[in-house]
Parts: sequence; structure tokens; C-alpha cells
Amino acid sequence: MSIAEYSQTPPAESDGWLAPTIAGTLDVVIAVPGSKSLTNRELILAAIAEGPGRLIGPLHSQDSARMIEALRALGVDIQEVEGDGIFGPDLVVTPVSPLAGDVVVDCGQAGTVMRFVAAIAGLASGEVTLTAHETALHRPMGAMITALRAVGSDIDDEGTWALPFVVRGHGHVRGGEVEIDASGSSQFVSGLLLAAPRFDVGMTLRHVGGRLPSMPHIDMTVEALGRRGVHVERPTPTEWIVPAGPVRAKDVTIEPDLSNAAPFLAAAMIAGGRVTVTGWPAHSTQPGALLTEILPVMGARAQRRGGALMVTAGATGIHGIDLDLSAASELTPTLVALAAFADGPTTLTGIGHIRGHETDRIAALVSNLRALGGEAHELADGIRIVPRELTGGVWKAHHDHRIATAGALIGLRVPGVVVDDIGATAKTLPEFPELWAYLVRRAGADIQR
Repeated sequence: MSIAEYSQTPPAESDGWLAPTIAGTLDVVIAVPGSKSLTNRELILAAIAEGPGRLIGPLHSQDSARMIEALRALGVDIQEVEGDGIFGPDLVVTPVSPLAGDVVVDCGQAGTVMRFVAAIAGLASGEVTLTAHETALHRPMGAMITALRAVGSDIDDEGTWALPFVVRGHGHVRGGEVEIDASGSSQFVSGLLLAAPRFDVGMTLRHVGGRLPSMPHIDMTVEALGRRGVHVERPTPTEWIVPAGPVRAKDVTIEPDLSNAAPFLAAAMIAGGRVTVTGWPAHSTQPGALLTEILPVMGARAQRRGGALMVTAGATGIHGIDLDLSAASELTPTLVALAAFADGPTTLTGIGHIRGHETDRIAALVSNLRALGGEAHELADGIRIVPRELTGGVWKAHHDHRIATAGALIGLRVPGVVVDDIGATAKTLPEFPELWAYLVRRAGADIQR
């Protein structure tokens, strides 16, 4: 399959994107681009490695572009080269030491950029100013600033504990023992772990505080370090010891983004039929890998076939569930969309930290469902959805890629749903409108628009 097969996308209306509604069932095989989380971790590791390396099948999106721009500003050479994938070129990364200073890094809305680049900025030979899009300046950074100061980074935040701030790089970071409350974001832990091999004495990191969210993302970071010869000891589930030493240069193949695959797999449950996502890994630390367990509980059948995952709608419809989603909170918008059509209420907990993502995701999902006639309630640590008959209306993306895709899912069954900014999906999946149009065209039924 080539990307050309996905290219016939309906034009976006000036007043929003009218989500296509289908009658009939799906029978679709589809591919999704590389993982954002893996791409940005591997970019950081390649940038501090002991030699050049290649990223095969990386994601090309707003978030990954921000990371590439940031690393290039720090003096890292990153070249696009032709690859075998259909979603864009491979990347050859040639590191530099020390990193360049006296630069400004615009993190956009990318949490991985603001947390990961902050951790390596002390390795630069000069000041690194980190800023972000105005819609992302609220994202938590205080715990990261505190931890970085503890390992020897020289940071001037003018007392705000938030972006923008300046890291005065001295070409090295001492490292050592540090405690952090990472209950606001697992990216704090991942950012420190990624940089730690280049600290003078390595690092011993302990999480203190509330529940640590998105543990699979931390496992992903530890596994990525291990592939490059950095062995991370883990005496307890919330403690990590990283030795100082080289980061191996390596060619790395990026897995498809399993969380970005979630709306397409969920589409089979809402519209009926089946959707197959190709390239599904046999083992993955991505939180999206938990879809193979979650979707069957909600009534689907999930089958691995020849390196792909096929999800088929169940004969008894979508089931309401009670689920602690702390390990895979990024799946919340997709599961909320499914829950809107379930046979009973759904309660998702362990996701209070997603209030600090691109938007307050809990509040955004509740307000959007209510605007369409649904019933949803904010909880201290989650959300509760009670299925109700939905009607068309405006679904506000709130500058959030996953909120936007949830609106597209709702629209599969509810005519007249208009996502006000489908372009928000470019943050991690620029091809979403094309892929969604392909999914609908392959439904074997007339499209109702």
C-alpha cells in the first residue's frame, strides 16, 4: 500500500470539519505512522550518542518537527534520507559534544520536547532558552526544574516554576542522587533518565509523591536506553539508577504509534465490522499495546494475525466498564467516545493528570459530550459517562489532537458532528484526515454527509 491510497480527503470547511457518518460496516486494513513517543526518545538518544545513527520509519509530525528543530538548534546534524516507509523519510542523526548554546528552543505544544530538551540543555556550552506556544505554558514544569537543579543544572526561571526559562549550560551536568514528584507527568522521569548517561556521575532517581502515571512510557525509556548499551537498575518500582557512560550509536526502527491507531480500531466497534492495523509489534512498551486487553472487555474481539492487529465489533455491542486507566491515560478520549455508545455507564479513573495535557482533557470531554446531548461527569481522578442519545453539533478540539479524533469517532454514528479544528491532529498524526477518509471510503456503504 502507498500513501497515495490515503490521499483523497474531503476539503475542510471554513467553519470546521464535518465528521463523516457511515451506514453499514467496516472491513478495512490500514497503516499508521511511527510512534511519537519512541521517535522523540530516540532522537534525544541519537543526539547524545557516541556516533551517527539512523531512525527508520520515524514519525513526521508537529511534535517530532519541534524536537528536530530543537536538536538542530543545539548543533546536532539531522538529515532526511530516503527510506522504505510510506509516511516520510528516515533520519540520520550525527551528534555533537558539547551541545551548542546561546539558542532559543520553541517547544510548541510538545511535552516531550520541553521535558527532554530541558534535561540535556545543561550539556550545552551556553544559554538555552526554552519557551512554548501560549497554549502550552500551563503545562507542569516545576518538579522538573527542581530535579534538574538538584543534579547541577543552572536554571533561571525568574521564580515562575514554568516555561519560559533559561538553562545556563556549562558543557556538563554533575548528576547524582535526586528525588522528584513526577505524579504530574511521567515525562519528568523519562527526560532525566534519557540525559543521565551523560551526567558526570550518572544519576540515582527516586519518585516521591502521588501515583506515578503512564508507567509504560517509563518502561519504554528504560528499554530504549538498554538497546543503546545503558543498563538501568531498578531497585524498586519508583527508583532508577543510571550509570555514567557512552550511549551506543545505533540504527533503530520506530514502531507504529499504537495510541494513534486507537481511533481506527475503535471505529470498528462504533460502525460495526472490522479494522486491521498493520505492523502491530509482538511486544511493545507503548501504552496503546493495552488496547488488546481493553477493547475485548468493552465487547470487541482482538486478534493478532501475521504482524497485524484485527479488531472486530462484538455481537452484543459496546459494554460499559469501570477501569483504572493510569497506565494508558492517553487512550482516554478514544474510550470516552466508545463509552458514549455503550450499554451502560463507564467510569475511567487514574487519569487526573490529563488535566495538564494540551488542554484539561477531562473537562473538554465532558463539555463536548454535554454539548451533543450526552451525560458525562468530572471526577476528582477521572470521568464518568452515562450513554444518552446524541445529536449533531460542534465538537471543540481545544488544540488537542486526541480530543479532535474522539470527535471524529462520535461522528461515525451521529450525523452533523463538526470538529472545529481537525488540524489539531497534526501534532502527532498529520495524515489523520486522509486516513479517516480512507477508512470511511472502504466501509462498503454510502457515506452520509
